[in-house]
Amino acid sequence: MDSDQILLTQEGYDNIVKEHEHLVSVRRREVAERIKEAISYGDISENAEYDSAKNEQAELEDRIVKLETMMRKGKVINEEDLTGEHVNLGLRVLVKDRKTADQFEYVIVGATEADPFNGRISNASPVGKGLLGKAAGDVVDIQTELGTLSLEVLNIRKA
Repeated sequence: MDSDQILLTQEGYDNIVKEHEHLVSVRRREVAERIKEAISYGDISENAEYDSAKNEQAELEDRIVKLETMMRKGKVINEEDLTGEHVNLGLRVLVKDRKTADQFEYVIVGATEADPFNGRISNASPVGKGLLGKAAGDVVDIQTELGTLSLEVLNIRKA
């Protein structure tokens, strides 16, 4: 796999495309209007509205470039290739903490889609990396910033 590649689920890729289309077709026009309006106030050398709008434009263009890079370098995981036999990107995995017996369910996603507070963990995170390739019944010890986690994979299914 190309080291520059960005792994994505289909949902993640679709969200990037949707955000890109919105920024290009809607937000760019809105920011351009703000700049035009600020210029109409006169002297732009001491115009806070103009400075603010130009900063917003720079941030917007930066985000558009980042999204375009993600779309260009993105590799969508083919869900039909996911059997559910082994933990992989785009799959939901139920694990049990062997120390506390607590159960957690995660969806393994690419780094750009990660949202740990909603159970979507990156394949590049310590837990995500440790679970990749494991099968139901496997036990894995994962070193984290808070110590070692001992997890048992209970179930793997499509997200």
